[in-house]
Amino acid sequence: MADVKVFLDAAPGETRGMVFRGGRACALIIHRDDDRPEHRLGARVVGRVARLAPGLHGAFIDLGCGEPFGFLPLGKADRPAEGAKLELLVTAEPRERKGPVLRRLGEAGGELRLLEAGPDVAAILNMLAPGVPVSTGAEAIHAALEAEEEALSGGVIEPGVGLDLAVQRTRALIAVDIDYAPAAGRDSRKGREAVNREGLRQTARLLALKGWGGLVAIDLVGVGLHPETTLSMARQAFADHNGAAIGPLSRFGLLQLSLPWGRTPADERFAAPGALEIGALRRLRLALLTDRAAPRLTLHCSSTSAAILSPWVAQLGPRAHIRPDAAPGVFEIKEG
Repeated sequence: MADVKVFLDAAPGETRGMVFRGGRACALIIHRDDDRPEHRLGARVVGRVARLAPGLHGAFIDLGCGEPFGFLPLGKADRPAEGAKLELLVTAEPRERKGPVLRRLGEAGGELRLLEAGPDVAAILNMLAPGVPVSTGAEAIHAALEAEEEALSGGVIEPGVGLDLAVQRTRALIAVDIDYAPAAGRDSRKGREAVNREGLRQTARLLALKGWGGLVAIDLVGVGLHPETTLSMARQAFADHNGAAIGPLSRFGLLQLSLPWGRTPADERFAAPGALEIGALRRLRLALLTDRAAPRLTLHCSSTSAAILSPWVAQLGPRAHIRPDAAPGVFEIKEG
């Protein structure tokens, strides 16, 4: 795994883990201190059937931590009684104001409770890249910022192969457009195959980084593509996406696949309350690590943000200070 690098940025308020392969971010795990442990991917819980939802082929589950309730998909013959207590596994974290998705493990009794917490960021990194040394400090903060920028990007441009990739998430599906910019002297047929291969690989990487799932429609370059060759490329690209289902290739060069949801999407994390403050805190930590000469660094922000940030800034040591004298949404770091 010489081309694999792993980073862990643990800080007040939030912990981020990043995996880079070949110099590009391919995994971003975000855990916030205020996350409900009952909602974390991989957690085992005891929940109560709050109500059945026949139209959705499932049931809403009270996990004892308030709404949104979890959702348990049910088979035709699976009809637990309302009020029944079940042992459950969290298979997908909350998203779009929906609660976590659950899988039934068996019957249960007693109080609604957390039986086993889901793996923390360090454990997830070890599963993704076993045995790879973990970098921390300023290097990890830089990696966290780079991974965030990529996770929020709308695509990838790779001039070397002529790839122009655009990715967009709608309410119904994820739309992916792979475009080809041929270069003079380049074999057009081989170029299209190369750009489709790299486009599928980059699509798989970006979707994993963003944490997106559901139906994916990929508009490949060219028509009349060889189905087996194209599907083989797709299977290779999405080999690390457990549960990916790849559909047939249409005669118009459209490939459809389905990806399971897992962690809360990164874009929702970045838009959540307190995300701006955590971002400002990360920049302050980076300044403290890279500017050792300054005796004092002050984060200027609004009074509302200062109320959120003050306990965290206090944990950064005597050189870190905060001053509530800026407009809302403004964060500035100054010496003194």
